[in-house]
Amino acid sequence: MRVTVPEPLRGLVLAGGKSRRMGSDKAALQSGGQTQLSRAVRLLKNHVDEVFVSTRAEQVEDPLRSNFEQIVDRYDGIGPIAGILSAMDTSPDSSWIVLACDLPNIDDATVEYLIENADAERPFTAYRSVNDDLPEPLCAIYRPESRRLIGQYIADGIVCPRKMLINSPACLLEQPNPGALHNINSPEDLDGTDINLTS
Repeated sequence: MRVTVPEPLRGLVLAGGKSRRMGSDKAALQSGGQTQLSRAVRLLKNHVDEVFVSTRAEQVEDPLRSNFEQIVDRYDGIGPIAGILSAMDTSPDSSWIVLACDLPNIDDATVEYLIENADAERPFTAYRSVNDDLPEPLCAIYRPESRRLIGQYIADGIVCPRKMLINSPACLLEQPNPGALHNINSPEDLDGTDINLTS
């Protein structure tokens, strides 16, 4: 596989959310005999050598998350960007391919296309949403220079990753599989899927 960013590329699965709308831990949802978190980690490991799971401090001993290498959030109250920033602080000279754990349709082709078409001259590479053409920040590549931009946005009170990418010189790609980035946030989103709330 062709990796187009010049620095090392590491993987990060975001699994530090509180899953309030779902009412149960989205990372632990089961499909095909594996959890959504396990599936996301294994998928990224098909493409990069090192994959970490983003967690909050109180989740470190969680039986599911403790199976994986973790990066614990160093920031509070700023949502998923906390995990991304914490990873960048841990390895500031790396690029990070970031993947949310609640994307049940994500596939190898989508990850591979993102890596092979990452823009080595821009801080972010992401897919366009098939719904509104806006960036999909939770299946994206964050290059080292994006750290400074993210810090500036947070200082200005912007903590939404999508808004950061909208207002940045991001490279936006068309999705090879238009259904791959459909996410699950509530029990209603499970209708028509083979995902179970319990094992």
